[in-house]
Amino acid sequence: MGYSGKKWLDVGLGGASMSGLPKFTGRFEHTLDDKGRLTIPARFRARLGDHFVLTIAPPEPCLAMYPESAWSEFCAKLEAAARKDDQYRSFVRHLFAHTEEVSLDSQGRLIVPAPLREYGKVERDVILVGALTRIELWPAEGWKAASKPPDGMAKLMTELGLY
Repeated sequence: MGYSGKKWLDVGLGGASMSGLPKFTGRFEHTLDDKGRLTIPARFRARLGDHFVLTIAPPEPCLAMYPESAWSEFCAKLEAAARKDDQYRSFVRHLFAHTEEVSLDSQGRLIVPAPLREYGKVERDVILVGALTRIELWPAEGWKAASKPPDGMAKLMTELGLY
């Protein structure tokens, strides 16, 4: 059974967490059109909401989309950080200089701004990946390298208390 449309947000998504933030799962292959527009899958649209954030995803070489609620939580953690030295300030400037508040058009498309396309090396073929509280936007070639399972996955899962 899948989710389609905003009404499922009212009913409740199985992917919602105790924190109330939406969870994103799955992988979708898409293509940017000549104007830099990307169609967002309906399942992701419902959870992203009408307005969301598109930004870089350091240290990963991709872009990330955050719903407003997840971005607010991210920013709250950043603001609460005890460390406010030169490296912190440089990171904040760099991150927010590469962050855009965006929305979808009536056909569910996002215009990926040229500076972000350039930064993420996003040209035409892309992969959208649900990554817990965000959606990652990868160039197809970059995803091939990043999608390999990590070494020692069983050990990591045990250390995280998941296995």
